Amino acid sequence: MTKKQEIALEIYDEITKLFPNAGCELNYRLDHELLTAIMLSAQTTDQSVNKVTENLFIKYKNLNDFAKADTKTLESDIKNLGLFRNKASNLHKMANKILQEFSGVIPKTQEELESLPGVGRKTANVYLAEMHKIPRIAVDTHVSRVSMRLGFAKVNSSPKVIEEKLMKLYPKELWISLHHKLIFFGRYFCTARKPNCKNCPIIKHCLMPEL
Repeated sequence: MTKKQEIALEIYDEITKLFPNAGCELNYRLDHELLTAIMLSAQTTDQSVNKVTENLFIKYKNLNDFAKADTKTLESDIKNLGLFRNKASNLHKMANKILQEFSGVIPKTQEELESLPGVGRKTANVYLAEMHKIPRIAVDTHVSRVSMRLGFAKVNSSPKVIEEKLMKLYPKELWISLHHKLIFFGRYFCTARKPNCKNCPIIKHCLMPEL
């Protein structure tokens, strides 16, 4: 184990003490609900998504309902979320593609998931990790920010580069929990505008203290 990996594990342990129960905050019951919620969560808080999906999943009970939906109506149903027009269009196209090309079954491979409209690498990673427990590290704005502040990756690194750096630092069995813990740490502690530096247990590892 390298020195960097030792420090990375120390950081993981400290963040675990802060957020021992970090996990997915999107509400879902079925696989298509999870994929839909993840797609809707882009540039929007999970809480906002949960408010919308509470009624959305009652109205649209399966992929066929989304596939048959009028996009204007779907837009209206999710209008309280950012980028709602694009998201409505992608949900409609995603459902149709799964029904037509995957026999109505959401694919389980990275490549096939990313072939779906509105599904990029981060969305696919979250879905695979949450639904199928396949080791993945999904890099969102929180994971990016925390990773750069802690020196896991250089400033302005792409999500793909940050993902690769984290995968090298941490053993595969920690990838899923690491993803959730970094999100919680970035969302509730090491925030973008007012990070809680004074009470941070890993401040000695931070490259940007007292922002």
